[in-house]
Amino acid sequence: MSRVQLALNVDDIDEAVAFYSKLFGAEPAKRRPGYANFAITEPPLKLVLLENPGKGGSINHLGVEVPSTDEVISATRRFMAEGMDTLIEDGTTCCYALQDKVWVTGPGGERWEVYTVLADAGAELEGKTTADVEGAPEGSSVDGGCCGTAEAPDGATERSVCCAS
Repeated sequence: MSRVQLALNVDDIDEAVAFYSKLFGAEPAKRRPGYANFAITEPPLKLVLLENPGKGGSINHLGVEVPSTDEVISATRRFMAEGMDTLIEDGTTCCYALQDKVWVTGPGGERWEVYTVLADAGAELEGKTTADVEGAPEGSSVDGGCCGTAEAPDGATERSVCCAS
């Protein structure tokens, strides 16, 4: 199942979790210091809350969560065929999960990711790549995890990204 992701900056994570728990009638699927995410069934939504005092109420980034790496690859190929600048992050640990993803930037500067979650990751793995994780799949192409830059393929533009900007 695919679903839209909305990542919001919030001033106070505890206050935001209390509000969104009431709004959607659900508890967070994952909770870490300064971070929470909700996996809402109806409407299909992945709501991510990132504590960034002073930036509350603003969009951090947008995304589409897909069920597999094959779908990330398919989206990447489609974006590139359309001439869109892409940033590929394979096997990166971001938002407390090991992920494969591709980023594009909209005309207003809004950042979009198409991603799949490969595995849950604890705080001790945040910012690491598959190359840093024993037994993880080979082929990591990103250094520095969620925040940083990554090499883009065949003429695409290198971009800086961060889940908690």
